[in-house]
Amino acid sequence: MKILKRIPMFGFLLIIINLFILFGKGEVMNNLLFKFKLLSGAIWFMTVGDLFVIIGLVFLFIEVLKSTRTSQAAIVDHILSTLVLIIFLIEFIAVKGAGTSTFFILALMSLFDVIAGFTVTITTARRDVTMDRDSGFPPPAPRN
Repeated sequence: MKILKRIPMFGFLLIIINLFILFGKGEVMNNLLFKFKLLSGAIWFMTVGDLFVIIGLVFLFIEVLKSTRTSQAAIVDHILSTLVLIIFLIEFIAVKGAGTSTFFILALMSLFDVIAGFTVTITTARRDVTMDRDSGFPPPAPRN
């Protein structure tokens, strides 16, 4: 189960989207899930692509929380997140069913995950080093 914690959430999302693209007929992302008439008279509807964007936002939040760890696992997670971003970009350019605005927005979320992960980890690590320096422990004895 520890391996599932190290796989980026966007990796799972990428797999699910690829299954939809592979087994879906036509424009799966534009399929209507539901629609409601609002009090204003406007009709609000949600498509499969909209649902994926919402799931992507939730996953981005989880990934930012995961990036606050300072451990060897965090480094592996950043590398895997970068690989997921590269796969998103390659698929957006090369796969016909992935050439949608929804897929592009999810790729941008994956980019933000990578940037935020590295930024938060570096900032947290710098703060840890500063706290260690200011902890009041005597410096190590010089070697002769």
